[in-house]
Amino acid sequence: MAAPAMQQTSTQEESPDLEKNGHAERAQWVLNAPEPPGLWSELLDSVRDKILPCGNNFMSLKNESGRKHLVSFLQGVFPILVWCQSYTVTKFKNDLLAGLTIASLCIPQSIGYATLAKLDPQYGLYTSVVPPLIYAVMGTSREIAIGPVAVVSLLLPSMIEKLQDPGADPIAYRKLVLTATFFAGIFQATFGLFRLGFLVDFLSHAAIVGFVAGAAIVIGLQQLKGLLGISHFTNKTDVISVVEAVWRSVHHHWSPLNFILGCSFLSFILITRFVGKRKKRLFWLSAIAPLLSVILSTLIVFLTRADKHGIKIVKHIQGGFNPSSVHQLQLNGPYVGQVAKIGLIVGVVALTEAIAVGRSFSSLRGYHLDGNKEMFAMGFMNIIGSFTSCYVATGSFSRTAVNFSAGVETLVSNIVMAITVLVSLQLFTRLLFYTPIAILASIILSALPGLIDLHAAYNIWKIDKLDFLTCIAAFFGVLFVSVEIGLLVAIGISFAKIILISIRPGTEALGQLPGTDMFCDINQYPMAAKTPGVVIIRIKSALLCFANASIIKERIMQWVTEEAEDTKGNVRRTNNQLVVLDMSSLMDIDTSGIATLQELQKNITSRGMELAIANPRWQVIHKLRLANFVSQIGGRVFLTVGEAVNANLDTKRAGSI
Repeated sequence: MAAPAMQQTSTQEESPDLEKNGHAERAQWVLNAPEPPGLWSELLDSVRDKILPCGNNFMSLKNESGRKHLVSFLQGVFPILVWCQSYTVTKFKNDLLAGLTIASLCIPQSIGYATLAKLDPQYGLYTSVVPPLIYAVMGTSREIAIGPVAVVSLLLPSMIEKLQDPGADPIAYRKLVLTATFFAGIFQATFGLFRLGFLVDFLSHAAIVGFVAGAAIVIGLQQLKGLLGISHFTNKTDVISVVEAVWRSVHHHWSPLNFILGCSFLSFILITRFVGKRKKRLFWLSAIAPLLSVILSTLIVFLTRADKHGIKIVKHIQGGFNPSSVHQLQLNGPYVGQVAKIGLIVGVVALTEAIAVGRSFSSLRGYHLDGNKEMFAMGFMNIIGSFTSCYVATGSFSRTAVNFSAGVETLVSNIVMAITVLVSLQLFTRLLFYTPIAILASIILSALPGLIDLHAAYNIWKIDKLDFLTCIAAFFGVLFVSVEIGLLVAIGISFAKIILISIRPGTEALGQLPGTDMFCDINQYPMAAKTPGVVIIRIKSALLCFANASIIKERIMQWVTEEAEDTKGNVRRTNNQLVVLDMSSLMDIDTSGIATLQELQKNITSRGMELAIANPRWQVIHKLRLANFVSQIGGRVFLTVGEAVNANLDTKRAGSI
């Protein structure tokens, strides 16, 4: 019996040494981590991942044939080469039906949105031909329907007409719109190529809800010009200017016939939409209602010659294929800098809407949408679009919803839609001569209720008041100032919130949860027990930098002082020996942050205590090693807070022996 007892005693004596060696070895894992990738390396990896499906494994293809290299490259740029291999006749039937359905909605909407953008009607149809075809071979969303949308169609003229009045010189105005489209495409493609999608995320969900709702009301008020048959209308977009213009016109020159005709067909479209929502099988009825409205109203005006009695009509729509517009781009003009800025703003808004729409429907079908590939595809299609008389195109929520309800399988539905619109341009534009402008206004008005999401606004208010401030600021900025000011205010508040959250000088004292190895905030978990002789503090900020380093140091010293003294300021009997900084939440640190840590270390040492750090992130520990901070704290770097505490207990045991 003596031998086993002696063996057990020997094992217990060896156990602390083994554990100590394990702690030391794991600390070396942290200290000897490889150097993190630099900025240039990350950019190269990003481009490689964007263009090639195999990403970083591209070097492994060196042993493969040149043909496989080419196939891999082409499949990365043109996803259609991947999914077309499994395409079937059944899928084509579904896509054909979906494509024809959204084409019936797209044709009248495109004409209406072109007039909203203050362009000739055919430019809306042009935008529904080339961009959908380009996206079909480069995009990754299966359900999205590409073409002109209301918000972009309002945003472009609201900014460009400050440079060129579309009424005074429509040709010069059109050239600036095409140039802005070119720059929008350049910025979008750049965002996708270099994985700069986070820039688009500065336009948060709350900002989008407020911005789109405000834009919807402004668009609705703008359509009163067509609905009332007003000839002279304000170019301003704020609600006060628009209401004043309507009030003046109502007392002088407006057409009751336009109003009656427009409201009649607006009611028809809204009723069919209500029926389509109540009975899912009749979804097609709401989809074709706008086209039916155009056909019926055109026939009514033609047969009754109502244009002679005050009904305003579209008149001539130029037909044929998209003409080249390369020579119209103003890349050396006097406004190129301002147009580039407009292109950036419009490009970001268009990307935000498209990605939001694409992700909404991809989540319903359970597949992943590559945001960076989407940006690249959107950018390339708008660049080509600017060469072929198209203005900025993006994903339309209303047409995408119809596309989804129609049972779309792939992007072939966009090809079908584009071909249908192209056939209409070739054969049917002359038939639209007598189409009433009031009908185009009613079609746009019918699409606006879906842009005002009161339920989302209520949820934002309920969950996050700061987000609701962003939402309200965007809404009122668009409504009472201008579209671009509302957008910039929303982005500014979102950006300020990101900075506030990132550098918020947060610290919290940690204690150990009973029966576990976890260390948590003692305020959130009152049952967490403090460790005698150890002060454990977590830095909650993602970035320790010049903006928050001093405040964080003061808060840490405040925690240390509070632990060392009682409420009356007397020194406690408990002798704190170690301060552990949990850096698990700290993503990065700058030179100001390192200098502050060095000052903190000196202050703690002057109090007879030692400083240790636990779980530092890759970039953080790399910079601390370069600054020689690790040696300054005696190499006290640990993988976890628990190991830092155990190491302190081992030191106590060793000192007591």
